[in-house]
Amino acid sequence: MKLVTFEHQGISRVGAVVGEFVVDSMQQSNIPQSMLEFLAAGQPALDALQQLITSQQARLLVNEVKLLAPVPRPGKFLGIGLNYADHIAETALEKPQYPTFFSKESSCVIADGDAIHLPKVSEKLDYEVELAFVIGQRCRHVSVDKAHEVIAGYTLVNDVTVRDWQFRTPTWMIGKSFDTHGPMGPWIVTADGIADPHQLTLKTWVDDELRQSSNTKHMIFNIYQMIAYLSQAMTLEPGDVISTGTPSGVGVKMKPRGYMKAGQVVKIEIEKIGSLTNPVINEPDGFILASVIPA
Repeated sequence: MKLVTFEHQGISRVGAVVGEFVVDSMQQSNIPQSMLEFLAAGQPALDALQQLITSQQARLLVNEVKLLAPVPRPGKFLGIGLNYADHIAETALEKPQYPTFFSKESSCVIADGDAIHLPKVSEKLDYEVELAFVIGQRCRHVSVDKAHEVIAGYTLVNDVTVRDWQFRTPTWMIGKSFDTHGPMGPWIVTADGIADPHQLTLKTWVDDELRQSSNTKHMIFNIYQMIAYLSQAMTLEPGDVISTGTPSGVGVKMKPRGYMKAGQVVKIEIEKIGSLTNPVINEPDGFILASVIPA
């Protein structure tokens, strides 16, 4: 099943993509309308959505709705650094002894087709194709052999990074969290649709140039090890998104540097899931945030 968050006539809700249609969960009152609530509801919510799919009712054309990021505001949005052997080789850094996690702030999340902003403060804007998994059950102290049971599904993340800001702090957080630098989607493929997440090809194109091409089999720490490691320290909750690292071919290691520029389009693709495409534009002027003024 391809789970989506989408907007139609100004209202966002959960659905499922089937071919060129979106199954609209709003037609079933017992289906939660936010992805976090939907995933927290577990199997009953999935079963109710499957019933709608089987009924072939409550359908909208995909091109008549706006697909949002499948988890527009994850409670946790984590990435892992240096998790592909080929990427470690191109950086000339040592293989980490333990998984190196960092936070991407949830305000950076955007959807397929949304614009990535080239920041006013830096031109060192880089792409990173990554497989991400989405937690489906609240859990703690999960063993490696049980970790697959807590995964709701898989999606694509472009771990867009501002390289100079990344290395201003050892946590990497600010350089990973600029607004619009968390493209995610276009959907979550439920775990039953991916037999082995560690045997998937993944690729990146900038315009028509293939920049990254690898396979998830080259991960240093696999997905189940990541879950076991993280859950020793923190409770993982439905809707948490963990991105699993990028292979070689990033712009910072090209000669000359292959940073993204305004006017370019970056596309990432992962086997059995789909593709995620975003244009790059200059960061707009004059952002004014609305404020609440007391009456």
